[in-house]
Amino acid sequence: GAPTPPATAAAAVVVLDEGSASVLYGVNGDAPLAPASLTKIATAIVALEHGDLDRRVVVDVDSRVMRGSTVMGLIPGDEFTLRDLLYGMMLPSGNDAALAVGRAVSGSDAAFVVEMNALAERLGLRDTHFVNPHGLNAPGHVTTARDLALLSRYAMSLPEFGAVVSATAYAARGSRTIEVANVINDVLYSIPGGDGVKSGFTRQAGRTLV
Repeated sequence: GAPTPPATAAAAVVVLDEGSASVLYGVNGDAPLAPASLTKIATAIVALEHGDLDRRVVVDVDSRVMRGSTVMGLIPGDEFTLRDLLYGMMLPSGNDAALAVGRAVSGSDAAFVVEMNALAERLGLRDTHFVNPHGLNAPGHVTTARDLALLSRYAMSLPEFGAVVSATAYAARGSRTIEVANVINDVLYSIPGGDGVKSGFTRQAGRTLV
């Protein structure tokens, strides 16, 4: 009596039952692929587990040199809370904010990536390896549809994460105000019960979605 699975042209798909983590539907769920900005799900988890969201951060990232990249709009010297940066990373998919988050939490990009991979190991994501906090293409930066589903299942158990990814807009009020909107508002507005999570795109990865 199960409904027919929807037709999809995606290279890989996993539909996971939240309660049991059972796979209800899958196509190439264990194929290693580039995740693009779905990487930021892991970045947000590490920030929530290891960072003080009310801590004020002085930014050293310059979005103006990140041409062709989705950004929050940060410039060096900006001062925002870690919470502001989290919204700026997850809603407009700010690659600049992802770098700022990682450096605020761990001190450097490399140290933060160590924490991301430790998270993947802790959650049993055997086919996942991170190289950066934002998901721009890099050799060895891969995951799978199954691992992303498990990662997101864990992320949504964190109340603050759910609050961020279900928001349609946010105003970061730091040393100046930056207003951001959620790039998946079409999902949040059009799918009954939709409460997140993240989309991504690079030419190598194609379009990605949790």
